[in-house]
Amino acid sequence: MSSENSADDTRYVWDVVVVGAGPAGASAAYAAAVAGRTVLLLEKADIPRYKTCGGGIIGPSRDSLPPGFELPLRDRVHAVTFSLDGKFTRTRRSRQMLFGLINRPEFDQQLVEHAQKAGADLRTGVTVARVEQHGPDVPDRRTVAVVLQGGETVLARAVVGADGSASRIGAHVGVKLDQVDLGLEAEIPVPETVAEDWAGRALIDWGPMPGSYGWVFPKGDTLTVGVISARGEGAATKRYLEDFIARLGLAGFEPSVSSGHLTRCRSDDSPLSRGRVLVCGDAAGLLEPWTREGISFALRSGRLAGEWAVRIAEAHDAVDARRQALNYAFAIKAGLGVEMSVGRRLLKAFERRPGVLHTAITGFRPAWNAFAKITRGSTTLGELVRTHPMVGRALQGRER
Repeated sequence: MSSENSADDTRYVWDVVVVGAGPAGASAAYAAAVAGRTVLLLEKADIPRYKTCGGGIIGPSRDSLPPGFELPLRDRVHAVTFSLDGKFTRTRRSRQMLFGLINRPEFDQQLVEHAQKAGADLRTGVTVARVEQHGPDVPDRRTVAVVLQGGETVLARAVVGADGSASRIGAHVGVKLDQVDLGLEAEIPVPETVAEDWAGRALIDWGPMPGSYGWVFPKGDTLTVGVISARGEGAATKRYLEDFIARLGLAGFEPSVSSGHLTRCRSDDSPLSRGRVLVCGDAAGLLEPWTREGISFALRSGRLAGEWAVRIAEAHDAVDARRQALNYAFAIKAGLGVEMSVGRRLLKAFERRPGVLHTAITGFRPAWNAFAKITRGSTTLGELVRTHPMVGRALQGRER
């Protein structure tokens, strides 16, 4: 780390400080540390810690992991059962793995350990109160002050906010949101006979409220069962989860964990930076609007944030720092932004005609093949629309 001399003491300045040690933050810390910069990763909880998350690892997530990272998979999904609010059930199978399933505490801890091995320092049990880019705590224009609860100040050349969907760093940047959803989830331990029935097979149920759906993800002797719907439908979402669990014959098993979480999608014009501060992952509102899948968005945006934070740390003036921040925003919008745009169109179509999607994916092989390719990572939603104009026209028609 570099030092700044004041009249009273010597203050250390980190090249990059990352706030939040989830997949986005750990990826950002890894990317910056691999580049040879001094990196401090701050996390308010102890690690490992539980996070409400289905734990599905699709192809883009696997492709964004650090070299040598071994996924702590609890199961490998080769079959998906689809249902339309419990009806018209059909199972589609694949010889190749569609996606893997992990427990977030293990997965997140391994990501943090990779960042540490790359050279990042970790501090847990610390909460960031605010960041300041001007004022008495900031020694010069190249420095950001990260103020912790209790009054301690950490100085950095660049800051990455990866502190979740209720991000304080996101509030500093001015992140704007246009879609907020409520996810409810239960981790249900089951007997071996039940676990065997679910091994290698996930379930996706298109739900009773517009845009809602439920899932069952098998993880050895535990099933992760959850539902998601638009915020404001809390009672209906809770009822959906209860009915869903009962319909599956799982009501007699006591969940080891029951939790809820709000997911937030950014608006198109939402900023991704302010001065020398970048945001990524949930803190930036980056996730796929239709499925609300966020791990791959966190890993990809975190890596980009770490890489551009290095460039911002090297910037000697505000103009250069701004240029690098704009380059980061362009990289996000050119990739993840395109996927989010298609996801919004898919969500609108799905909200109006969920039965059409269900019929297509269960009875029309090209639709199933597209689903399989997206989950494996051999294509994306954006590529699908770009290479198949009929898909784009169909989505536009469904929006009317």
